[in-house]
Amino acid sequence: MATPAEVAERRATVRQLAQGGASNRQIAAQLGISKDTVARDIAHWNAPPATPAERRARHLARADEAVRQASAAAQAVAAARPAYTLANDETARRWCAELRAAADQLAAAAAAFADYYPAATS
Repeated sequence: MATPAEVAERRATVRQLAQGGASNRQIAAQLGISKDTVARDIAHWNAPPATPAERRARHLARADEAVRQASAAAQAVAAARPAYTLANDETARRWCAELRAAADQLAAAAAAFADYYPAATS
């Protein structure tokens, strides 16, 4: 998956080539991307900037998906029962450290949420 910087650089190149008269097919072939990606990049270039409400809606959707993924991951770990799985000491230490770090991050996120939405979390 491309980083945001790589996407921005690609979009700038697509824009430059399109302004130079290259077709979507030519741009795709030159950059090694699909014609659909070229079309999306051009559409992004022509799209009006997102409104604050649209940005909030996108952020809400990303946050909702992240919470769903975290919940699913916690359920998968609970179902796998790693504490009852035969593992060597090095693996057990690594699993314990990773689970504690993830738990600390989730606890901090939950605390911040509770601070911001006290009525919803009491």
